[in-house]
Amino acid sequence: MSDSPQEKESKVEAVKRASRHLRGTIAETLASDATHFAKQDEPLLKFHGTYQQDDRDVRHERRKQKLEEAYQFMVRVAIPGGVLDADQYLALDALAERYGGGSLRATTRQGFQFHGILKKNLKATIKGINDALLTTIAACGDVERNVMACPAPLPDAAHETLRRVSREIAVALRPSTRAYHEIWLNGEKHLTSEPSADEEPFYGETYLPRKFKTGVGLADDNCVDIYSYDVGHVLLLDGSRVRGFNVLVGGGMGMTHGKADTFAQIAQPLGFVGPEHAVEATRVIAAIFRDHGNRADRRHARLKYLIAEWGMERFREEFRKRASFPLEPWVEIPRPGFHNHLGRHEQGGGKLFYGIYIDNGRIRDFDHARIKTALREIVSRHKPGLRVTAEQNILLTDLSETQIADIESILHANGMKTAGELPLARLDSMACPALPTCGLAMADSERVMPGVMSQFEEALAELGLEGEPITIRMTGCPNGCARPYSADIGLVGRRPGLYHVYVGGSLSGDRLSDLYAADVEMDGIVPLVRPLLQSWAKRRSAGEGLGDFYQRLLQRRDIRTTLTGGEEPTMETLRPLL
Repeated sequence: MSDSPQEKESKVEAVKRASRHLRGTIAETLASDATHFAKQDEPLLKFHGTYQQDDRDVRHERRKQKLEEAYQFMVRVAIPGGVLDADQYLALDALAERYGGGSLRATTRQGFQFHGILKKNLKATIKGINDALLTTIAACGDVERNVMACPAPLPDAAHETLRRVSREIAVALRPSTRAYHEIWLNGEKHLTSEPSADEEPFYGETYLPRKFKTGVGLADDNCVDIYSYDVGHVLLLDGSRVRGFNVLVGGGMGMTHGKADTFAQIAQPLGFVGPEHAVEATRVIAAIFRDHGNRADRRHARLKYLIAEWGMERFREEFRKRASFPLEPWVEIPRPGFHNHLGRHEQGGGKLFYGIYIDNGRIRDFDHARIKTALREIVSRHKPGLRVTAEQNILLTDLSETQIADIESILHANGMKTAGELPLARLDSMACPALPTCGLAMADSERVMPGVMSQFEEALAELGLEGEPITIRMTGCPNGCARPYSADIGLVGRRPGLYHVYVGGSLSGDRLSDLYAADVEMDGIVPLVRPLLQSWAKRRSAGEGLGDFYQRLLQRRDIRTTLTGGEEPTMETLRPLL
């Protein structure tokens, strides 16, 4: 806990403490005919990689008829760096067909999710994932989540280091409890009712106060949104030699509507560490969070709130006390670029890799595009390596020119388009699943985002902006899973049909946006933003993105002094002047 006085621990903390290292009564409920788990097991299920949910579309009607909710489960696969092989992908595809309603979803954090899993199929699904040498443990829960890394499959020292470090961090901070193997993989059970004291030597009985996210990226390519994590390692080179990592801490996209003391936050510089210390640096930061994070109020239990309370200097000093290696000063670096890695690229060694755009990450067969069928045929025929990107897309690796030609033919035959055939704005857009599956969703996101993007694309084309890069992201609630608060335009669900509109982030992902307008009806979003787009079209500098343009306008003295009476400018008063 932090040094400030705290209330008694939250209910979730009590559940974790009494869980016998995440066992609870999960095994007993799995063996029963119940359609769902008891409330006290719901927080524990997350550590095992699954969320208990229900079909929100039918919830109201079922309650009217005095029926229980239509319970179902989301199952998430943790894939460090998003790296998997063809056989592993095909195993996930088959599980989605058998248990997941024919749908698989690439996430914004380089994993895969299944939706609509029934409780009777939950164990078979998780065991099937493990049979493919993948795992769901720590994909959710109050632990280190899936560790992200630039997915480009390049053979240079930088990218090889990113892949290695992401795997090592994931292994080093994976829970040690044997409960996962006992429950899901028929592992040997303890002979006593109490697990041994050394079963979780790092996490202890109550694990971390909240989730903990780490990413590993490059100084010149922020394709994993490195500033949005609790810990971000930015790899620096000295020529072709890996010099070490700039370490960022305290990022996080989640907040709560109407709670001014909750906020999204861009990660801040901590310092620089040698390349051999990235894993241990992550452990030290996680340990500080474990020991001092807020365990009374889960809304304030992220690392960013501890840093806001302490200040960076105190946090840095605590890090130095615990670390067995030196923390050197932050190395100044240019603002990062951004690459979505879509389309055809040289991989090295005579090989190519190819990025396929997946609309909002949803891999299923639609009337207009048979995405799941196309990917299955491609992977079955060509056996490429695969990488999941932080933008919900798929990279195929180790290809030849002939294979890429066939891949594009398969895409077209199944109604899909290549990256070069899609509007630029759509390639960098994202949306979270939201309704009807997510229990936190306040509004639609994935289901309506294609229509919203079509409206934006029409407006951008009319204004001659179709060739300008822009990030547009939508979420169904303020938790920010699709990272809307660092985008050029972020749309955050407030209630059904209404969204907060944020403006002013960037492709670089190193800046938070401003609340541009609150409670905007979906059909009013593009008309609201259109005057700003018009101004951007007429007055932008060469290569200036929308968010950069907006921020430059806000700094203009003539805009701020246009207001009379000397009052402090607000977004409501500034917006008409932009």
